[in-house]
Amino acid sequence: MPPDITGYVFPNDVHIMWSLMIVLYPYVTGLVAGAFIVSSLYHVFGRHELRPVARLSMVVSFAFLLVATFPLLVHLGHPERAFNIMITPHFTSAMAAFGLIYGLYMALVLVEIWLIYRKEIILVARRSRGLKRAIFAAMALGGYDISDESRRVDHRAITVLAALGIPAACILHGYVGFMFGSVKANSFWSTPLMPIIFLFSAVTSGIAMILILYQCLMKFSGRRIQSDCVQSLSHWLWVFATVTVTLELLEIITLAYERSEEWLVVGPLIGDKLAFSFIGVQMVFGSLIPFLLLGIVVLMRPFLTDPLRNTIAFAAACILLIQVFAMRWNVVIGGQIFSKSMKGFRESYVPGLLEKEGIVTAIVILVIPFIFMAVFNRFLPLYESAPEEDVSLKNL
Repeated sequence: MPPDITGYVFPNDVHIMWSLMIVLYPYVTGLVAGAFIVSSLYHVFGRHELRPVARLSMVVSFAFLLVATFPLLVHLGHPERAFNIMITPHFTSAMAAFGLIYGLYMALVLVEIWLIYRKEIILVARRSRGLKRAIFAAMALGGYDISDESRRVDHRAITVLAALGIPAACILHGYVGFMFGSVKANSFWSTPLMPIIFLFSAVTSGIAMILILYQCLMKFSGRRIQSDCVQSLSHWLWVFATVTVTLELLEIITLAYERSEEWLVVGPLIGDKLAFSFIGVQMVFGSLIPFLLLGIVVLMRPFLTDPLRNTIAFAAACILLIQVFAMRWNVVIGGQIFSKSMKGFRESYVPGLLEKEGIVTAIVILVIPFIFMAVFNRFLPLYESAPEEDVSLKNL
Protein backbone atom coordinates (compact mmCIF):
# COMPACT_ATOMS: atom_id res chain seq x y z
CA MET A 1 0.00 0.00 0.00
CA PRO A 2 1.45 3.43 -0.96
CA PRO A 3 2.59 5.50 2.04
CA ASP A 4 0.05 8.29 1.50
CA ILE A 5 -2.90 5.90 1.89
CA THR A 6 -3.96 5.54 5.52
CA GLY A 7 -6.57 3.44 7.29
CA TYR A 8 -8.86 1.01 5.52
CA VAL A 9 -9.55 1.76 1.85
CA PHE A 10 -11.56 -0.42 -0.51
CA PRO A 11 -9.32 -1.95 -3.22
CA ASN A 12 -11.33 -0.31 -5.99
CA ASP A 13 -11.46 3.03 -4.15
CA VAL A 14 -7.80 4.04 -4.05
CA HIS A 15 -7.55 6.68 -6.78
CA ILE A 16 -9.18 10.11 -7.02
CA MET A 17 -11.21 10.07 -10.22
CA TRP A 18 -12.46 13.69 -10.46
CA SER A 19 -9.39 15.76 -11.26
CA LEU A 20 -8.40 19.37 -11.93
CA MET A 21 -10.91 19.69 -14.77
CA ILE A 22 -13.80 19.03 -12.39
CA VAL A 23 -12.38 21.73 -10.12
CA LEU A 24 -12.12 24.14 -13.04
CA TYR A 25 -15.64 23.46 -14.30
CA PRO A 26 -17.57 24.99 -11.34
CA TYR A 27 -14.99 27.77 -11.16
CA VAL A 28 -15.67 28.86 -14.76
CA THR A 29 -19.46 28.55 -14.46
CA GLY A 30 -19.23 30.62 -11.28
CA LEU A 31 -17.55 33.43 -13.20
CA VAL A 32 -20.37 33.23 -15.77
CA ALA A 33 -23.12 33.58 -13.18
CA GLY A 34 -21.33 36.19 -11.08
CA ALA A 35 -20.54 38.47 -14.02
CA PHE A 36 -24.16 38.32 -15.19
CA ILE A 37 -25.37 39.36 -11.74
CA VAL A 38 -23.21 42.49 -11.95
CA SER A 39 -24.88 43.44 -15.23
CA SER A 40 -28.31 42.79 -13.75
CA LEU A 41 -27.59 45.10 -10.81
CA TYR A 42 -27.48 47.92 -13.38
CA HIS A 43 -30.14 46.86 -15.86
CA VAL A 44 -32.73 45.54 -13.39
CA PHE A 45 -32.04 47.20 -10.05
CA GLY A 46 -30.97 50.58 -11.36
CA ARG A 47 -27.50 50.74 -9.80
CA HIS A 48 -26.37 53.48 -12.18
CA GLU A 49 -22.91 53.70 -10.64
CA LEU A 50 -22.27 50.29 -12.25
CA ARG A 51 -22.97 51.57 -15.77
CA PRO A 52 -19.23 51.58 -16.71
CA VAL A 53 -19.08 47.79 -16.18
CA ALA A 54 -22.56 46.83 -17.45
CA ARG A 55 -21.33 45.93 -20.93
CA LEU A 56 -18.08 44.46 -19.70
CA SER A 57 -19.88 42.12 -17.31
CA MET A 58 -22.14 40.81 -20.08
CA VAL A 59 -19.22 40.11 -22.41
CA VAL A 60 -17.25 38.48 -19.58
CA SER A 61 -20.23 36.25 -18.81
CA PHE A 62 -20.54 35.26 -22.47
CA ALA A 63 -16.77 34.72 -22.89
CA PHE A 64 -16.54 32.30 -19.98
CA LEU A 65 -19.82 30.69 -20.99
CA LEU A 66 -18.19 29.72 -24.30
CA VAL A 67 -15.60 27.60 -22.46
CA ALA A 68 -17.80 26.43 -19.57
CA THR A 69 -18.15 22.95 -21.06
CA PHE A 70 -14.48 22.57 -22.05
CA PRO A 71 -13.31 21.10 -18.70
CA LEU A 72 -16.05 18.46 -18.85
CA LEU A 73 -15.24 17.62 -22.46
CA VAL A 74 -11.54 17.23 -21.62
CA HIS A 75 -12.43 14.97 -18.70
CA LEU A 76 -14.67 12.70 -20.77
CA GLY A 77 -13.16 9.68 -22.45
CA HIS A 78 -15.43 10.16 -25.46
CA PRO A 79 -16.26 13.89 -25.59
CA GLU A 80 -18.16 13.45 -28.87
CA ARG A 81 -20.87 11.66 -26.92
CA ALA A 82 -21.59 14.84 -24.94
CA PHE A 83 -23.88 16.04 -27.74
CA ASN A 84 -26.24 13.20 -26.95
CA ILE A 85 -27.64 15.17 -24.01
CA MET A 86 -28.72 17.86 -26.49
CA ILE A 87 -30.32 15.61 -29.11
CA THR A 88 -31.69 12.90 -26.80
CA PRO A 89 -32.85 14.79 -23.68
CA HIS A 90 -33.32 12.78 -20.51
CA PHE A 91 -35.29 14.81 -17.99
CA THR A 92 -34.31 12.73 -14.96
CA SER A 93 -30.59 13.19 -15.59
CA ALA A 94 -28.86 16.12 -13.87
CA MET A 95 -26.25 16.34 -16.64
CA ALA A 96 -28.91 16.30 -19.35
CA ALA A 97 -30.69 19.08 -17.48
CA PHE A 98 -27.45 21.05 -17.56
CA GLY A 99 -27.39 20.76 -21.34
CA LEU A 100 -30.85 22.30 -21.58
CA ILE A 101 -30.07 25.04 -19.05
CA TYR A 102 -26.78 25.82 -20.76
CA GLY A 103 -28.44 26.11 -24.18
CA LEU A 104 -31.24 28.36 -22.94
CA TYR A 105 -28.85 30.55 -20.97
CA MET A 106 -26.53 30.87 -23.97
CA ALA A 107 -29.45 32.04 -26.13
CA LEU A 108 -30.56 34.54 -23.50
CA VAL A 109 -27.08 36.03 -23.12
CA LEU A 110 -26.59 36.25 -26.89
CA VAL A 111 -29.87 38.12 -27.39
CA GLU A 112 -29.15 40.50 -24.55
CA ILE A 113 -25.65 41.28 -25.84
CA TRP A 114 -27.08 41.88 -29.32
CA LEU A 115 -29.62 44.34 -27.91
CA ILE A 116 -26.95 46.13 -25.86
CA TYR A 117 -24.65 46.50 -28.86
CA ARG A 118 -27.29 46.89 -31.58
CA LYS A 119 -26.65 50.62 -31.98
CA GLU A 120 -22.87 50.15 -32.25
CA ILE A 121 -23.32 47.28 -34.71
CA ILE A 122 -25.45 49.48 -36.98
CA LEU A 123 -23.02 52.40 -36.77
CA VAL A 124 -20.06 50.15 -37.63
CA ALA A 125 -22.01 48.70 -40.56
CA ARG A 126 -22.75 52.21 -41.88
CA ARG A 127 -19.17 53.45 -41.80
CA SER A 128 -17.47 50.23 -42.95
CA ARG A 129 -16.86 48.82 -46.40
CA GLY A 130 -16.41 45.40 -47.95
CA LEU A 131 -16.51 42.22 -45.90
CA LYS A 132 -16.63 44.05 -42.56
CA ARG A 133 -19.74 45.94 -43.69
CA ALA A 134 -21.40 42.70 -44.83
CA ILE A 135 -20.67 40.97 -41.53
CA PHE A 136 -21.98 43.81 -39.38
CA ALA A 137 -24.98 44.31 -41.66
CA ALA A 138 -25.82 40.65 -41.13
CA MET A 139 -25.38 41.11 -37.38
CA ALA A 140 -27.81 44.03 -37.53
CA LEU A 141 -30.42 41.58 -38.95
CA GLY A 142 -31.52 44.08 -41.55
CA GLY A 143 -32.70 46.70 -39.06
CA TYR A 144 -31.06 50.12 -39.04
CA ASP A 145 -33.42 52.04 -36.77
CA ILE A 146 -31.52 53.66 -33.91
CA SER A 147 -34.06 56.31 -33.06
CA ASP A 148 -34.80 57.21 -29.46
CA GLU A 149 -37.99 55.18 -29.56
CA SER A 150 -36.22 52.08 -30.81
CA ARG A 151 -33.58 52.49 -28.10
CA ARG A 152 -36.33 52.68 -25.48
CA VAL A 153 -37.78 49.42 -26.80
CA ASP A 154 -34.32 47.85 -26.67
CA HIS A 155 -33.88 49.05 -23.11
CA ARG A 156 -37.18 47.52 -22.01
CA ALA A 157 -36.27 44.24 -23.69
CA ILE A 158 -32.83 44.26 -22.03
CA THR A 159 -34.44 44.81 -18.64
CA VAL A 160 -36.80 41.88 -19.15
CA LEU A 161 -34.01 39.59 -20.34
CA ALA A 162 -31.74 40.66 -17.47
CA ALA A 163 -34.54 39.92 -15.01
CA LEU A 164 -35.09 36.49 -16.55
CA GLY A 165 -31.34 35.92 -16.57
CA ILE A 166 -30.99 36.28 -12.80
CA PRO A 167 -32.81 33.02 -11.96
CA ALA A 168 -31.25 31.41 -15.04
CA ALA A 169 -27.75 32.31 -13.82
CA CYS A 170 -28.61 31.08 -10.33
CA ILE A 171 -29.91 27.79 -11.71
CA LEU A 172 -26.91 27.40 -14.02
CA HIS A 173 -24.44 27.50 -11.17
CA GLY A 174 -26.67 26.40 -8.30
CA TYR A 175 -27.14 23.12 -10.13
CA VAL A 176 -23.38 22.50 -9.83
CA GLY A 177 -23.70 22.63 -6.07
CA PHE A 178 -26.75 20.39 -6.38
CA MET A 179 -24.65 17.85 -8.29
CA PHE A 180 -22.25 17.55 -5.36
CA GLY A 181 -24.86 17.95 -2.65
CA SER A 182 -26.95 15.13 -4.09
CA VAL A 183 -24.12 12.59 -3.72
CA LYS A 184 -25.50 10.99 -0.56
CA ALA A 185 -22.55 8.62 -0.18
CA ASN A 186 -20.19 11.55 0.48
CA SER A 187 -20.83 13.23 3.83
CA PHE A 188 -18.57 16.19 2.95
CA TRP A 189 -20.77 17.09 -0.01
CA SER A 190 -24.22 15.90 1.00
CA THR A 191 -25.59 19.03 2.64
CA PRO A 192 -28.46 21.37 1.66
CA LEU A 193 -26.08 24.32 2.00
CA MET A 194 -23.86 23.12 -0.85
CA PRO A 195 -25.87 24.68 -3.74
CA ILE A 196 -26.20 27.96 -1.79
CA ILE A 197 -22.48 28.08 -0.99
CA PHE A 198 -21.61 27.43 -4.62
CA LEU A 199 -24.00 30.16 -5.75
CA PHE A 200 -22.77 32.88 -3.39
CA SER A 201 -19.12 32.02 -4.05
CA ALA A 202 -19.89 32.24 -7.78
CA VAL A 203 -21.22 35.78 -7.40
CA THR A 204 -18.15 36.63 -5.34
CA SER A 205 -15.76 35.41 -8.03
CA GLY A 206 -17.74 37.14 -10.79
CA ILE A 207 -17.70 40.53 -9.05
CA ALA A 208 -13.99 40.14 -8.28
CA MET A 209 -13.24 39.35 -11.93
CA ILE A 210 -15.22 42.37 -13.15
CA LEU A 211 -13.45 44.67 -10.69
CA ILE A 212 -10.04 43.46 -11.86
CA LEU A 213 -10.83 43.60 -15.57
CA TYR A 214 -12.45 47.03 -15.30
CA GLN A 215 -9.39 48.58 -13.67
CA CYS A 216 -7.03 46.88 -16.11
CA LEU A 217 -9.12 47.94 -19.12
CA MET A 218 -9.26 51.56 -17.98
CA LYS A 219 -5.52 51.63 -17.30
CA PHE A 220 -4.59 50.18 -20.68
CA SER A 221 -7.04 52.42 -22.57
CA GLY A 222 -5.90 55.57 -20.75
CA ARG A 223 -9.33 56.27 -19.30
CA ARG A 224 -10.26 57.43 -15.84
CA ILE A 225 -11.44 54.80 -13.36
CA GLN A 226 -14.84 55.81 -12.00
CA SER A 227 -14.50 55.93 -8.22
CA ASP A 228 -18.22 55.33 -7.62
CA CYS A 229 -18.09 52.19 -9.73
CA VAL A 230 -15.12 50.73 -7.85
CA GLN A 231 -16.70 51.69 -4.52
CA SER A 232 -19.97 49.97 -5.42
CA LEU A 233 -18.23 46.84 -6.72
CA SER A 234 -16.17 46.71 -3.51
CA HIS A 235 -19.32 47.05 -1.42
CA TRP A 236 -21.12 44.21 -3.20
CA LEU A 237 -17.97 42.09 -3.19
CA TRP A 238 -17.64 42.56 0.58
CA VAL A 239 -21.27 41.58 1.15
CA PHE A 240 -21.22 38.42 -0.99
CA ALA A 241 -17.78 37.33 0.25
CA THR A 242 -18.91 37.71 3.86
CA VAL A 243 -22.07 35.69 3.27
CA THR A 244 -20.11 33.00 1.42
CA VAL A 245 -17.54 32.54 4.17
CA THR A 246 -20.26 32.60 6.82
CA LEU A 247 -22.14 29.79 5.09
CA GLU A 248 -18.95 27.76 4.69
CA LEU A 249 -18.15 28.13 8.38
CA LEU A 250 -21.74 27.31 9.39
CA GLU A 251 -21.53 24.08 7.43
CA ILE A 252 -18.32 23.01 9.19
CA ILE A 253 -19.50 24.18 12.62
CA THR A 254 -22.73 22.22 12.23
CA LEU A 255 -20.86 19.03 11.39
CA ALA A 256 -18.47 19.58 14.29
CA TYR A 257 -21.28 20.28 16.76
CA GLU A 258 -23.35 17.25 15.76
CA ARG A 259 -20.34 14.96 16.16
CA SER A 260 -21.96 12.30 14.02
CA GLU A 261 -20.06 9.40 12.51
CA GLU A 262 -19.28 11.53 9.46
CA TRP A 263 -17.26 13.95 11.60
CA LEU A 264 -14.87 11.12 12.49
CA VAL A 265 -13.51 11.33 8.94
CA VAL A 266 -14.41 14.94 8.00
CA GLY A 267 -12.65 16.33 11.09
CA PRO A 268 -9.25 14.76 10.32
CA LEU A 269 -9.76 15.64 6.65
CA ILE A 270 -10.06 19.36 7.40
CA GLY A 271 -7.54 19.46 10.21
CA ASP A 272 -4.85 17.37 8.54
CA LYS A 273 -5.25 16.50 4.87
CA LEU A 274 -6.73 19.90 3.91
CA ALA A 275 -5.11 21.98 6.64
CA PHE A 276 -3.05 24.08 4.21
CA SER A 277 -5.59 24.50 1.40
CA PHE A 278 -8.65 24.94 3.63
CA ILE A 279 -7.44 26.68 6.78
CA GLY A 280 -4.39 28.43 5.33
CA VAL A 281 -5.41 29.37 1.79
CA GLN A 282 -9.21 29.41 1.83
CA MET A 283 -9.98 30.76 5.29
CA VAL A 284 -7.01 32.84 6.47
CA PHE A 285 -5.39 34.15 3.29
CA GLY A 286 -8.43 33.98 1.00
CA SER A 287 -11.17 35.09 3.40
CA LEU A 288 -9.81 37.01 6.38
CA ILE A 289 -7.40 39.26 4.48
CA PRO A 290 -9.92 40.34 1.77
CA PHE A 291 -12.57 40.87 4.47
CA LEU A 292 -10.27 43.33 6.22
CA LEU A 293 -9.16 45.03 2.98
CA LEU A 294 -12.70 45.48 1.66
CA GLY A 295 -13.83 46.60 5.09
CA ILE A 296 -11.29 49.40 4.86
CA VAL A 297 -12.59 50.38 1.41
CA VAL A 298 -16.26 50.33 2.45
CA LEU A 299 -16.06 51.78 5.98
CA MET A 300 -13.25 54.29 5.50
CA ARG A 301 -14.31 55.77 2.17
CA PRO A 302 -13.92 59.46 3.20
CA PHE A 303 -10.31 58.89 4.26
CA LEU A 304 -9.08 57.09 1.14
CA THR A 305 -7.78 58.61 -2.05
CA ASP A 306 -8.99 57.12 -5.34
CA PRO A 307 -5.66 55.44 -6.23
CA LEU A 308 -5.37 53.90 -2.76
CA ARG A 309 -8.95 52.62 -2.82
CA ASN A 310 -8.49 51.16 -6.29
CA THR A 311 -5.28 49.39 -5.26
CA ILE A 312 -6.80 47.91 -2.09
CA ALA A 313 -9.93 46.75 -3.94
CA PHE A 314 -7.82 45.27 -6.75
CA ALA A 315 -5.68 43.31 -4.28
CA ALA A 316 -8.74 42.03 -2.40
CA ALA A 317 -10.40 40.93 -5.65
CA CYS A 318 -7.30 39.01 -6.73
CA ILE A 319 -7.14 37.20 -3.40
CA LEU A 320 -10.85 36.35 -3.54
CA LEU A 321 -10.41 34.72 -6.95
CA ILE A 322 -7.80 32.49 -5.32
CA GLN A 323 -10.13 31.86 -2.39
CA VAL A 324 -12.98 30.70 -4.59
CA PHE A 325 -10.69 28.40 -6.55
CA ALA A 326 -9.38 26.98 -3.26
CA MET A 327 -12.97 26.39 -2.17
CA ARG A 328 -13.67 24.48 -5.39
CA TRP A 329 -10.48 22.46 -4.90
CA ASN A 330 -11.28 21.60 -1.29
CA VAL A 331 -14.81 20.52 -2.15
CA VAL A 332 -14.03 18.51 -5.28
CA ILE A 333 -10.64 17.04 -4.39
CA GLY A 334 -11.04 17.13 -0.61
CA GLY A 335 -14.36 15.35 -0.82
CA GLN A 336 -12.65 12.47 -2.62
CA ILE A 337 -9.68 12.08 -0.29
CA PHE A 338 -11.51 9.97 2.27
CA SER A 339 -12.61 6.50 1.20
CA LYS A 340 -16.20 5.34 1.01
CA SER A 341 -15.31 2.96 3.82
CA MET A 342 -15.25 6.05 6.09
CA LYS A 343 -12.20 4.50 7.76
CA GLY A 344 -9.31 5.61 5.56
CA PHE A 345 -7.91 8.18 3.18
CA ARG A 346 -7.03 7.77 -0.48
CA GLU A 347 -3.77 8.68 -2.13
CA SER A 348 -3.06 12.39 -2.54
CA TYR A 349 -3.82 14.08 -5.85
CA VAL A 350 -1.31 16.38 -7.54
CA PRO A 351 -2.16 17.51 -11.08
CA GLY A 352 0.51 16.98 -13.69
CA LEU A 353 1.91 19.75 -15.85
CA LEU A 354 1.44 18.45 -19.39
CA GLU A 355 -1.06 15.63 -18.92
CA LYS A 356 -4.52 15.64 -20.48
CA GLU A 357 -6.17 17.13 -17.39
CA GLY A 358 -3.08 18.94 -16.20
CA ILE A 359 -2.10 22.47 -15.29
CA VAL A 360 -1.26 23.62 -18.85
CA THR A 361 -4.66 22.47 -20.12
CA ALA A 362 -6.38 24.38 -17.32
CA ILE A 363 -4.39 27.54 -18.09
CA VAL A 364 -5.27 27.31 -21.80
CA ILE A 365 -8.97 27.02 -20.99
CA LEU A 366 -8.79 30.04 -18.67
CA VAL A 367 -6.87 32.11 -21.24
CA ILE A 368 -9.35 31.54 -24.10
CA PRO A 369 -12.04 33.91 -22.67
CA PHE A 370 -9.52 36.73 -22.36
CA ILE A 371 -8.43 36.24 -25.97
CA PHE A 372 -12.08 36.36 -27.02
CA MET A 373 -12.60 39.59 -25.05
CA ALA A 374 -9.52 41.17 -26.65
CA VAL A 375 -10.79 40.33 -30.13
CA PHE A 376 -14.30 41.49 -29.24
CA ASN A 377 -12.94 44.82 -27.99
CA ARG A 378 -11.26 45.47 -31.36
CA PHE A 379 -14.66 45.73 -33.02
CA LEU A 380 -17.08 46.65 -30.24
CA PRO A 381 -16.05 48.47 -27.03
CA LEU A 382 -16.17 46.63 -23.74
CA TYR A 383 -16.83 49.89 -21.93
CA GLU A 384 -19.60 52.46 -22.17
CA SER A 385 -18.90 55.24 -24.66
CA ALA A 386 -18.38 58.72 -23.31
CA PRO A 387 -21.12 61.26 -24.15
CA GLU A 388 -18.92 63.17 -26.57
CA GLU A 389 -18.18 59.93 -28.44
CA ASP A 390 -21.90 59.25 -28.84
CA VAL A 391 -22.36 62.72 -30.35
CA SER A 392 -19.58 62.15 -32.88
CA LEU A 393 -21.02 58.76 -33.88
CA LYS A 394 -24.45 60.24 -34.54
CA ASN A 395 -22.90 62.52 -37.15
CA LEU A 396 -21.61 59.65 -39.26
